[in-house]
Amino acid sequence: MLGWTEILGLAAGAFTTAAVVPQIWKAWKTKEVEDVSPGMFFVLITGLGLWIVYGVIQKDIPIMATNGLAFLLNSFMIFLIFRYREK
Repeated sequence: MLGWTEILGLAAGAFTTAAVVPQIWKAWKTKEVEDVSPGMFFVLITGLGLWIVYGVIQKDIPIMATNGLAFLLNSFMIFLIFRYREK
């Protein structure tokens, strides 16, 4: 059974992970990414990768799970940026 700190961690991680979903949805629907900074997403996924490593070291499931999902979502956004960016 999860304690309140794990539940808090999962809730916080769920909100921060979900923050990128509207941007992904907009990019997917409109295929417009000219105003989206790939640099910001590269910095963000680097930080998320480090959080994943930290979570593994600490054996912290909420940190590993939420940052792992956020890493995948933000990596997908990078893919969309390069797929739809005008050359």
